[in-house]
Amino acid sequence: MRKTIPLALLLLASMSELAPAAGTNLRWSACVLDGGVPNRSFACNTNVGSNILIGSFVLDTGLEQVDADELVLDLVSATPTLPQWWQLKNVGSCRQTAISIAAQDGPSCPDPFAFQASMNIASYVVGTLGPNTARLLSLNAVPSDLAVDLIAGEEYTAARWSINNSKTVGTGACSGCVVPVCILFRSANITTVGNLNDTKLTKAVDAGSNFVSWQGGDYLYLCYGTPTKNSTWSAVKSLYR
Repeated sequence: MRKTIPLALLLLASMSELAPAAGTNLRWSACVLDGGVPNRSFACNTNVGSNILIGSFVLDTGLEQVDADELVLDLVSATPTLPQWWQLKNVGSCRQTAISIAAQDGPSCPDPFAFQASMNIASYVVGTLGPNTARLLSLNAVPSDLAVDLIAGEEYTAARWSINNSKTVGTGACSGCVVPVCILFRSANITTVGNLNDTKLTKAVDAGSNFVSWQGGDYLYLCYGTPTKNSTWSAVKSLYR
């Protein structure tokens, strides 16, 4: 006897195939759709210039009244401890002023808040997941009256991080620029007014699209060898409203 598949199941299967993949992307220089690259190689021979890291995300369903995104990046080096060159932001660190954050509106990857958000690096914690790791927490937020509606399938730019080349060579240089490092876009929590429909993205849009390497090498596995750790955002978010 020939079996028939109910129409409802066929429709669900069709919708599943058409639904865009949700998740995060991380690339050097540009977003995925604008040709960003997964590896950055630097000769470590100058203190001039910067290395641009672009984080982006895709939703599988539309989301209304979005007022912030909370971003978690994990760094892992191929050394027992995190090199001085990657000691960033914190007072007294070797390269305290070497990292910054800004909005980015690429040709194919728009800024969801149209440059209205307050862009902030909330913390940079060395050793969060081990002595050769660091966790970068960033928060971009707008007042509730500037909340936006986002659509499914669009690659939105979450942030543009700039890591400059200061103190790479010469007097006072910070060692470790040549060390391979993996950077993983751990999660993006897209929050809504009143936290009614917050959506946390913890997977890559496509296989491998949520991490990048620094100086190449066979070290990408390091990103997936680090455990997850929950972060509390409520107090941080209130500072940037």
